[in-house]
Amino acid sequence: PKPIPEKVVEALLLAEKNNRQQHQSYQYQQLIGKWRLCFITGTQKTRQKAGIILGAGKYVPQFVKIYLTYTEGKLGVNNSVNLAGINLTLTGPVKLIKLKNILAFDFTRIKLGLVNKNIWQGYLFKGQEKETKFPQEKVAKQAFFSYFIVTENILAARGREGGLALWGKE
Repeated sequence: PKPIPEKVVEALLLAEKNNRQQHQSYQYQQLIGKWRLCFITGTQKTRQKAGIILGAGKYVPQFVKIYLTYTEGKLGVNNSVNLAGINLTLTGPVKLIKLKNILAFDFTRIKLGLVNKNIWQGYLFKGQEKETKFPQEKVAKQAFFSYFIVTENILAARGREGGLALWGKE
């Protein structure tokens, strides 16, 4: 049986606190791979909007497959959602700010598939322009994850908006 969500959140908060105290530093190579989203929390603001649906934290249902894949190269991140054979993938550049374990990213391209067939792909709104400007853009203006657990099989991070996420290696 899975631990109750409150205990997962408690453990994540403790790990985050310990990481800050120990000044643990991670390398981008440690993130490379395919990671399945397992657990999320929202911020106070999103919990107020989502109410009982999100609660203090929620396991992602098994029938919903949400992956974060980090790769080498210019477009280093893919975020894909697979539900009932429909696959939506967003791709874009990343940059790691080592001192704070912050991985900034932007989704600039989109791909839509059905079962294992690609239906459509292209740039998101101003995606090509955003890709060009991404390296110079200040992190304060970008989406990011601040990682506090990075192991062979588990990633945990706080998002820019304050929510927590936990992934398992696929």
